[in-house]
Amino acid sequence: MVVAGLILAGCSASRGCQLCTARISPAGFDLTATEKDHLVTMHVGQKLEVVLRAPAGTNDWSHPESSDTSILTPIVDPAATAARYVTLAGFEARKPGQVEVTSYASPLCSPGQACPMYVALYSLMVTITQ
Repeated sequence: MVVAGLILAGCSASRGCQLCTARISPAGFDLTATEKDHLVTMHVGQKLEVVLRAPAGTNDWSHPESSDTSILTPIVDPAATAARYVTLAGFEARKPGQVEVTSYASPLCSPGQACPMYVALYSLMVTITQ
């Protein structure tokens, strides 16, 4: 009961995902972030898995990219065979700093029909400490 309260208390829009989705995944990642997370803090050497589920009416998210691969480097995600509408990516923290992981999704449109012109943006700020 107390543990659940502490975990829930750590999750908010202003604090990001420092306690809420930080877990050891079966694939050996130290942290997992989803489309609901927008801020994570991790240490050098830790591995981050990004799991994005496409919103209704959109195509799959593009493959997530790090704004500085010298700080947060893409790695092979052993669980990279995802279900439809799920995009997976793996990263390893190489040195202290702050980077942004981004991905995009476009509307899912039927051929020959009018299609809205928008792009959804996913942004995850990653702070890496020693």
